[in-house]
Amino acid sequence: MPKDLAKEEVNFGRIIYQWTIKEFEKYNRDRRWYIFIGVIGAALLALAVFTANYLFALLIVLFVIILFMGDMTEPLDIPFAITNTGIIIGSRYYRYSELSNFWLIYNPPDVKTLYFSFTNVFRHRLQVPLMDFDPRPIRDLLLTYLPEDLEQEEEPFSDKLARTFKIH
Repeated sequence: MPKDLAKEEVNFGRIIYQWTIKEFEKYNRDRRWYIFIGVIGAALLALAVFTANYLFALLIVLFVIILFMGDMTEPLDIPFAITNTGIIIGSRYYRYSELSNFWLIYNPPDVKTLYFSFTNVFRHRLQVPLMDFDPRPIRDLLLTYLPEDLEQEEEPFSDKLARTFKIH
């Protein structure tokens, strides 16, 4: 049980599945990737300066800094658990009543992901890598608490784009 949540007197229920996920995906980027991103970044920066769009230039510089800092840091291990009352990710606990549905995208070896959407429309979806777990029993368990969104057959475009360009 996460330390921060233990202070709150919350009933997490019985943990049924649990595993550890990485804070973010750390990609092995080769020299070609850096050259490609460098050329694209330099071209966009030159375009921004040429058109006197200095805010865009600042955004490009910030993006490069964020990529560099992300490359220098190692992702943290975050505990994830599915209980009979909700899910726990890191130090956050979400009751099933806070979640509207779930869906699975399982196309190994590239994509093995469990998604949750919230009842609050201002919250972004929650993405959890399945690691080496079999998705069928997890799906069967979650169906007892949440509806499955069967319309979601592909991973979201933003996730696919981030994975393709290794910027996730």
